[in-house]
Amino acid sequence: MKFRTIIHQIHLWLGLLSGAIVVVLAVTGCILAFEQEIKLSLHADRYYVAAVKNQKLPMSELKAIAEEAFPWETKARRAEVSGDPQRTYVFRSMKINADAWTYWGYYEYYVRVYVDPYSGKVVYVEDAKKDFFELVLNLHRRLWLGEKIGKPITGYATLVLLVVLVSGLFIWIPRKLNKKSAKWMFMVKKTRNMKRLNFDFHKVAGFYTIIPLILICYSAMVWGFKGVDIAVQQLLNGGVEQKKVDSVIPSEIRPIDEVTDQIWNRLDKTLERENRVYFNFPRTEKGGFNVEVIQGDKLYQSDKYNFNQYSGAETAVIRYEDETVGKGTRLRNMNYDLHTGSAWGIIGRYLYFLVGLICVMLPISGFIIWWGKKR
Repeated sequence: MKFRTIIHQIHLWLGLLSGAIVVVLAVTGCILAFEQEIKLSLHADRYYVAAVKNQKLPMSELKAIAEEAFPWETKARRAEVSGDPQRTYVFRSMKINADAWTYWGYYEYYVRVYVDPYSGKVVYVEDAKKDFFELVLNLHRRLWLGEKIGKPITGYATLVLLVVLVSGLFIWIPRKLNKKSAKWMFMVKKTRNMKRLNFDFHKVAGFYTIIPLILICYSAMVWGFKGVDIAVQQLLNGGVEQKKVDSVIPSEIRPIDEVTDQIWNRLDKTLERENRVYFNFPRTEKGGFNVEVIQGDKLYQSDKYNFNQYSGAETAVIRYEDETVGKGTRLRNMNYDLHTGSAWGIIGRYLYFLVGLICVMLPISGFIIWWGKKR
């Protein structure tokens, strides 16, 4: 069997094997592309305050208000805050069962509470487990089959897709490369023959989308396989591994509310309108306040802080402009933006949306090619 025939068989059978899953991942990815914009438009009443005032309530007080509104007796794990003074604060809490076999068992509970930071009024309490976009996100990540079953399936489907893309690139090159054949490598021939039209679309569209699709596959594999994540970071960081900083318990412990307000007041003074903040509260005695300040639309353009939960002292900081940060860490911080196209701004997101639509059609057009030859 010739080498080209082997590559063609690999492309065919791996494509047929993973096609249905790839279609699901592509469709859900397209739906999630503009999730935030859609939510802000549809649910403006929960994301925006009624009136902007001069003074906001302390973060510790807002956290306590949110926790009283939780349907379950639990603590807030994170506050999501926008630098836009018109926006509400979003407090969330969740409990995950990693051993569950389905989406409905994966989240034992997941709640978001929207609070007006000026009045302390609870604007909305959301059962995020039933949120449409949360359902779509879990379908995208785990096929609604839980962490132990769904995540490996989507992870290996992505790996298979990567092999299909690389093999497809090899097949895309004509057996006899000349001026005439080279022309139709990049164009769909105008014809009324639907089989030919479908074949050309599969070939040409696959070529034009291969780079963003490879980036999407790579970033998905970083999330899907811990070994890939660690290996890439250590390789590019020169073998240096960043270690997590634990909170040292001092002889004199300050009240947690006092420390919370101290840290937040320091950060709040520096926020600009386009900033977003993920303010993660300590979850263990050794854990600290983990804070991520995102500078704009690109998630990797963020400064990450760690604060001691007992003293409020800054124990670690990683700034995205810091040239001493390892290349592996930088690449890892860009993973979300590489996966969604936001690394290239709004143009990149629209481009990835288009790529996602084409990715939906590639397995279908490939199946049609195979079925037509079979008949």
